[in-house]
Amino acid sequence: MAVESHRRVLLAESDYLLDDVETLRLHDETEAPLRLREAIRALQIRLGRRNPPLPPATLDAAHGLVFAVQQRLMAANPANPRPVRHANRPSGQPVFTIVREDRRWKVLTLPPPLASGDDAAWMELVESTVERAWDRWCYAHHQATRAARLRTRPQLALAVADAAWSNYWLLLQDAERIMERLSAARPAGGNLGARRR
Repeated sequence: MAVESHRRVLLAESDYLLDDVETLRLHDETEAPLRLREAIRALQIRLGRRNPPLPPATLDAAHGLVFAVQQRLMAANPANPRPVRHANRPSGQPVFTIVREDRRWKVLTLPPPLASGDDAAWMELVESTVERAWDRWCYAHHQATRAARLRTRPQLALAVADAAWSNYWLLLQDAERIMERLSAARPAGGNLGARRR
């Protein structure tokens, strides 16, 4: 239990660092400040890497490194013995979509069925993934609103929000189809449709 709690804390920290990267990008920054680089290095140390070098100075490199750390943390989830593997990519590599102007956005995918065959546990993971996609859209939408208000590359921020919404909506639809297929073995319900507009 302590190990899982530690994993969740580190995952939350990685989300915070990604938020920091996104905010810097919305301000047209390209270089990662020293405080961000040191925070990424500290996260790697807490994850178990001994004496990692200070991350590269560019925001793109910092972004990729935090995603790699996050993938490692997600793969260590004890409730999911088979982490997502995307076609034509080795396990553990995130999938990105190009939004515009070489801006990348990580695309979430639903977890595969559990090797144990536990459909209830699998649906919990599915629901958590959809919830995470919703949170990411909320964040991107907030940043788009802020960018429009400050007139800081609003078109790019809106494109990111559109990509986040598309990812959330597709995951929600897939999750609902999975729930329908499992409805005979599992009582109807769940909260996947709670945020559908």
